[in-house]
Amino acid sequence: MFTNNQRQEERTGKYGTPRVQYLQELVSQFQNASSEEMKEKIAANLANFAYDPYNYTFLRQLNVLELFLDCITEPNEKLVEFGVGGICNSCVDPENAAVITQCNGIPLIIECLSSPVRNTVNYAIAALYYICNESNREEILKPEVVEIIKRYSAAGSVSVSFSNLAQAFLDKHVH
Repeated sequence: MFTNNQRQEERTGKYGTPRVQYLQELVSQFQNASSEEMKEKIAANLANFAYDPYNYTFLRQLNVLELFLDCITEPNEKLVEFGVGGICNSCVDPENAAVITQCNGIPLIIECLSSPVRNTVNYAIAALYYICNESNREEILKPEVVEIIKRYSAAGSVSVSFSNLAQAFLDKHVH
């Protein structure tokens, strides 16, 4: 499931493209894409790579976390979904979480809590779950944010995933 140097070498073969180079090509394609559909596909692909700890260093090196944050500011709901999905997938790593926080990502993630797209909301709750720590608790645990998460927690009949994820957030961070 997760990659290491040996597994990466086996998968790419002797003449394969190194992971960092492949990710750089994706970033360049995203930046040069002329269609929204192409940007969506590339953002989704990058978000999938954000799941594997093997790629965390590359994501930071290539500023992919910042690209995800830029996606969240777009009017395109798919880009928002894939951007916050990439953040969610990568913020389990404390270094990635720190980059996201330093780039003012917390307010952007909080905005995603009001998205009409279920995946976007799930990703936002999970991202806040992992990013929340002593240094940024006040920014995340504002009364209005806690209230939204409490509403999701109480919405088990509408969405069990919202409810369970929101309750886990409350159990861990709201005392």
